[in-house]
Amino acid sequence: MPSTPSKTLETFPNPDPNRDYTIRIRIPEFTCLCPKTGQPDFAELLLEYVPDQRCVELKSLKNYIWSYRNEGAFHEAVTNRILSDLAAATEPRFMRLTAAFNVRGGIYTTVIAEHRAAGWQALPPVTLP
Repeated sequence: MPSTPSKTLETFPNPDPNRDYTIRIRIPEFTCLCPKTGQPDFAELLLEYVPDQRCVELKSLKNYIWSYRNEGAFHEAVTNRILSDLAAATEPRFMRLTAAFNVRGGIYTTVIAEHRAAGWQALPPVTLP
């Protein structure tokens, strides 16, 4: 059965919920429409998160991202909406979404939005010799 766009985000249990670790997902083909002109906007999304009890399932993420293809949205609004939906579905310890939009009228836009669970703090960085 072929895939279709969907706003449903599926999750699966974190295989190691006792450890802080980072998942990075690069999405190089995000598209939506400019709400002013209706022309397509293209972006590369970088999702980084430290899961708690659930991780996002990749096929559902692909179909979720695809669902924006024909929607008009300002860059700031769509970035924050995607982050909010992903954070609601997975309830991560930490999540960051970076949306680097391609040039439009001589201007590049990058929007970075973050979610942090109450009380969670990142471990200090490790410096190796």
